[in-house]
Amino acid sequence: MGSPKEIIFSFLYKTWFVRHHVSSTITRHTLLIRQPPSSVVFHSHLGRWRLEDHPKRMAYEARNLGIIGDRQSGQDVRTQNVVACQAVSNIVKSSLGPVGLDKMLVDDIGDVTITNDGATILKMLEVEHPAAKVLVELAEIQDREVGDGTTSVVIIAAELLKRANDLVKNKIHPTSIISGYRLAMREACRYVEEKLAMQVDKLRKESLINCAKTSMSSKLISGDSDFFANLVVDAVQAIKSTNSRGEVKYPIKSINILKAHGRSAKDSYLLKGYALNTGRAAQGMPLRVAPAKIACLDFNLQKTKMQMGVQILVTNPRELEKIRQREADVTKERIEKVLKAGANVILTTKGIDDMSLKYFVEAGAIAVRRVRKEDLRHVAKATGATLISTFADMEGEETFDPSFLGYADEVVEECIANDDVILLKGTKNTSAVSLILRGANDYMLDEMDRALHDALCIVKRTLESNMVVAGGGAVEAALSVYLEYLATTFGSREQLAIAEFAESFMIIPKVLSVNAAKDSTELVAKLRAYHHTAQMKADKQHLSNMGLDLSKGCVCNNLEAGVIEPAMSKVKIIQFATEAAITILRIDDMIKIAKDEVMSDRLEET
Repeated sequence: MGSPKEIIFSFLYKTWFVRHHVSSTITRHTLLIRQPPSSVVFHSHLGRWRLEDHPKRMAYEARNLGIIGDRQSGQDVRTQNVVACQAVSNIVKSSLGPVGLDKMLVDDIGDVTITNDGATILKMLEVEHPAAKVLVELAEIQDREVGDGTTSVVIIAAELLKRANDLVKNKIHPTSIISGYRLAMREACRYVEEKLAMQVDKLRKESLINCAKTSMSSKLISGDSDFFANLVVDAVQAIKSTNSRGEVKYPIKSINILKAHGRSAKDSYLLKGYALNTGRAAQGMPLRVAPAKIACLDFNLQKTKMQMGVQILVTNPRELEKIRQREADVTKERIEKVLKAGANVILTTKGIDDMSLKYFVEAGAIAVRRVRKEDLRHVAKATGATLISTFADMEGEETFDPSFLGYADEVVEECIANDDVILLKGTKNTSAVSLILRGANDYMLDEMDRALHDALCIVKRTLESNMVVAGGGAVEAALSVYLEYLATTFGSREQLAIAEFAESFMIIPKVLSVNAAKDSTELVAKLRAYHHTAQMKADKQHLSNMGLDLSKGCVCNNLEAGVIEPAMSKVKIIQFATEAAITILRIDDMIKIAKDEVMSDRLEET
């Protein structure tokens, strides 16, 4: 075998495999012969000798394990993550509040979007940094769960990260910070629900209108917020339904928003019935059908053609005509099956050719083609219809059962802004309404659509949770004061984390006042003083509703002023922002694997 220091191993692996898998290869074999790794001589199948007798070099190789890519660890990666999140926060920070500014976003094909909606801004940004992507996803979750507060949740999460990073630099372990943040999050949510939230029942319908106005205060339509708030509340209340468990629900998807050019924004109106932005497939069809039996189809009603690659050998020219006739008869039979089941309104996502239209006209039915699949799903849900993608049953035969039909009181075609629109009124399962928006151009209509979507979601959440809180930074200031006092009751390192968590909430009133061109230092100091008094003196608890009035540049009772938000929105902001900050704070090592081309080049060099 030779001397112990010259033990030779012959591997059938390439040299680079041995060099880059030191820990897994050397350790396994040296355990067998009980020799130190530094005494091993490698021999590859290429016939080259490699003597590794430098302990430091061996340790370096084992530690890196042949990672081909960039690696950052420790404070470097933590600082980089915080900087990336701060960059995302700074993008949306100036759009927060009733006097926030808009952003113009131009995509790679030149389409322009003008908005100050946080979720829309972040969705259109091509963010590459992995930590920044967490904040983008955070805004999407907030938009999906609540519908509003996307800008606030990103700003708070970035501030929590920034302050946590400062604590880490001061030798506080991330685990202690995370523990303090989680404790502060639970206490903050409990304080909002028990001390700051108020029942909607005590505030009557006005509270719903005020919630909608607060949501729209930062949007393009803020000047007409009274008009649109009433429109939104009426729309949400019109779709009220009760599920099988007796729970009252407000399915926002039953509200269809149509955009039409022309006239002013105040010419927008609410329409009873679900509107489809398309007309009848043929002029010979009736304008109105009542009662309506609706078939929802997801396939073509056109002359059937052989699929690509199908070959038919015809010896007799007469047989060719029979094949063509059969192709036409297949579609005719399908249409007859639908009409025989009782359908008098046929909606399909695909096309209907002229030959097929003749059968619908003769039957006195309304046929509509090229309906959006999303719209058809909503129609099927509202009317109780089944969306059919094929007539074939389990045996392979084509049938259409009458149970597939949906029902509505009437289906009628109307003309709105010179466009034909199909309206479904009196749907069977859930009520459906449509908001017809009028405006000067696409940019304005799109921003109105986003504003109304946020307002609809906020009113829905307010009705379902039945709790509201004062807006204008009132909740954030109250939580900051409460958590600062709470931090002093802890004797552990969590005290520092809770204190920084408390201070992070003040970023919202600070940004609100800066965006309104007010003296943020003076306003925030007054706001904190009011909330400190409210929490220290039992007879001053009404001051807990004090928030910023940015139009006058003062502090006022926002509950009385009608600046209110659903309590659920604030709770979700606290929870989501904290969890996102903790997720990024836990990262202490980032390895960016090189692309395949770079990897292969480096392996060849090795």
